This record gives sequence, C-alpha cells and structure tokens, in this order.
Amino acid sequence: MKWLVALLLSASPAVATPYEITRVIDGDTVEIAVDFLPAPLPPKLSIRVMGIDTPEKAPRAQCDAEAALARKASAFTKDAVANAKEIDVQILRWDKYGGRALADVFLDHQSLAQSLISAGLARPYKGDAKQSWCE
Repeated sequence: MKWLVALLLSASPAVATPYEITRVIDGDTVEIAVDFLPAPLPPKLSIRVMGIDTPEKAPRAQCDAEAALARKASAFTKDAVANAKEIDVQILRWDKYGGRALADVFLDHQSLAQSLISAGLARPYKGDAKQSWCE
C-alpha cells in the first residue's frame, strides 16, 4: 500500500492545499484529512514538516531537557494550528522512512517550520545526522 500512496503523491504537483489538520502528533508532525486515498486506506496522512527537527518526546528523548522541549514544541504547534484561520499544506514527497509525507506547512501564510525555529523549538534539518538536544 505504501507504493500506492507514493504513486499518488508523485502524480500530483506540489501545490499548497487547504487541508484540515486533524491531529498534532508532535512539534514537527501533524496528521491531515485527505480524500485521495482509495479504500480501505483511512482518509488521513501523517505529515512531517519539511526542513526542521524538533526534540523527541518521551520515551525517545535522550534526556529530561529534550523531553521538556518536545512538550513545548508540541504545545506550540497545537496552539498555532488551533489559532490559524488558514492552513496550507504543500506535500512534497514521501519521507525516507516511508511512513509519512514531507510537506511545507503554512498557518495564516506563515511557515510553521520558520515559526518553530524562531521560537527556539526546532533546528534546520536536511536529512543528515541530528544534533543532540541534551548538550
């Protein structure tokens, strides 16, 4: 089934679309409602915000400081999504792990990635080795 979703993602151009964010998973991952997946797949897609890394939540956090920052990043994203009047998601491609799509997310025309970086709750990330949040 992953190949089918990948095919559907690659067949459509990357354009900003007003999707409904149905759940904030963590600071840099949300779930959106979609109507393009065939049954029996659920009409939802996990989206990782492109170009950033936020701290990991427990139990994946490597220290208490990382877990605390992860809670702040998640709360920041939940608040930003809840208060956004306009949500645009530009799906770009499947992530390297195959379980999520990578996308640019804009809340009221503001980049969620840039907002998280400006708040000190995310770092730029290009797919290389991640820096520790515990140092």
